[in-house]
Amino acid sequence: MLNVFTLANGRLFQEEIDTLAALDHVTPIWVDLEAPTEEEKSWIAQRFELSIPENVVDEDLEESARFYEEDNGELHIRSDFLIDDDAEAGARNVRVAFILFRNVLFSVHAEDLPVFRLLRMRARRIPALIEDAKDVLLKLYDADAEYSADSLEGVYDALEQVSRSVLQNKVNDEAAAGALAAIAREEDLNGRIRRNVMDTRRAVSFMMRSRLLNAEQFEEARQILRDIDSLDSHTAFLFDKINFLMDATVGFININQNKIIKIFSVASVAFLPPTLIASIYGMNFAAIPELNWSLGYPWALALMVASAITPFWYFRRRGWLN
Repeated sequence: MLNVFTLANGRLFQEEIDTLAALDHVTPIWVDLEAPTEEEKSWIAQRFELSIPENVVDEDLEESARFYEEDNGELHIRSDFLIDDDAEAGARNVRVAFILFRNVLFSVHAEDLPVFRLLRMRARRIPALIEDAKDVLLKLYDADAEYSADSLEGVYDALEQVSRSVLQNKVNDEAAAGALAAIAREEDLNGRIRRNVMDTRRAVSFMMRSRLLNAEQFEEARQILRDIDSLDSHTAFLFDKINFLMDATVGFININQNKIIKIFSVASVAFLPPTLIASIYGMNFAAIPELNWSLGYPWALALMVASAITPFWYFRRRGWLN
């Protein structure tokens, strides 16, 4: 899918392109390619004299290939953007390739992103939000930082629910398993958010070092970096909270397991005296009690019952059965 965005009266206007002729009649500041076909890439090459590499959004690119500038003035930036609202696929980071060439921003990605939708909505509603292609890129990173902050709030809310279920209720094995699953999901999301803000920080820093920004854009980039820095303390706090809840949940699981082991321990100690008495009465004595004494069997059974009840009574009195 190929979408072009033109600037008119301070607002972005989006148009989906399906032919080369339609692309020739527009002068965009932003060209967005979502899962582009070879034909759409050829249109870009013919219209803008820009060749998009085949591996432009590969995940295994070297770190040195993520930020660089070509001799013809092409500025290449590879950034990861977060998706955490997909119930089926779960939270993940999606690679996006940006190419800034002749005052036009080209973005290439495999699927639609929440940050891109957010920017499109804002640019249509807020006048004078964007003035050129570099503003588009900065606003995307600004929206990405805000999206990461919103995702962190979601992690806070999810962990709060886990805290109530673990710390305020009686935790059985089923509840503990659900809590561990929820904690694992939030830990994965928190880690992806931390990676996302780190990648955004690197991209914004590269733009500042490239000296392509004017004074107003440079100050906006510095504000984005300050916003990102403020998120680091939140992610660190959430990691500590996740570790605490994980330890607490595992502790409750150990307590439940110890209760089971305790039952077997008490039973084995309580039934040891009856076993001993039965063993003694089963020995081959010269004078067998069962034959020489008519009360031999009743006496043996009474001793076995009494020897079994006495340990339980003692354990209950000491509070070991509670």
